[in-house]
Amino acid sequence: MREVLRRIGHDLRHLRHVDAYAAALIVFVFAVLSVIGDILPVNARWTVLFLGVGVLVFRLTLPEHYEGSADDVLKDRSAFEDKPLSARLRSATEVWVFAPSAINLLTPQNVDTIRTTVLAKPRGAARVVVLDPAKETAVELATRQLDDSLDSPSSQRFRSSLDATIGQLQRMAGWQEHGSFEYRLAGYNPGFSLVAIDPETRHGVVIVEFHGFHNQVTNARMHIELTRTISDQWYSYWVGQFERIWDASREPAATH
Repeated sequence: MREVLRRIGHDLRHLRHVDAYAAALIVFVFAVLSVIGDILPVNARWTVLFLGVGVLVFRLTLPEHYEGSADDVLKDRSAFEDKPLSARLRSATEVWVFAPSAINLLTPQNVDTIRTTVLAKPRGAARVVVLDPAKETAVELATRQLDDSLDSPSSQRFRSSLDATIGQLQRMAGWQEHGSFEYRLAGYNPGFSLVAIDPETRHGVVIVEFHGFHNQVTNARMHIELTRTISDQWYSYWVGQFERIWDASREPAATH
């Protein structure tokens, strides 16, 4: 009985099967009243009976509830080609980026989109974290993981990509735009990249790419796209991951 009550409570909290529970409650109340005395008129009894049967038949016509699968949220990089980052940023006010080199994220098109959309707004903000080029051991390990562990290595080598990104970030830091731009340098690669768009709003999106141990090509890495609707717990978790990375990373001025 306790398990049944727990299940009913769970369904009601998530607004599931409310119609069936309401009909069942009415039928139960009328059944009790009918047993204890001739209180109810015959017409009322038939009305309640038909109500219960009607709800039961209606629920039989409903399609089975689809719980979804992991493939709905776990994809590779090609799944995001239909909605590239530049398109996602057009209405954004804030964007966070963490990636070891961010060379594929900070393309000329994306950089220009950040400048003309996010940073064109007085309250716009962009924060970027990449690996610290002064951390030679971290750079070496990242090179082994991101370059040397591919069956089909990219023409972009990690060290040269990181150097190119640092130069791009320095130029972006010198922009005179309405919004604010900051970047920092991380001490090691935690094994994932992350993009958050309007992360502190109800409509925010967080995309995480897992680097893994070995891949055929860069595009084969697993991605997950999260919103608060999909999972408020894990959405908040990854937002918190970026915040921790940001706090643990150093400002570029410290490298001079």
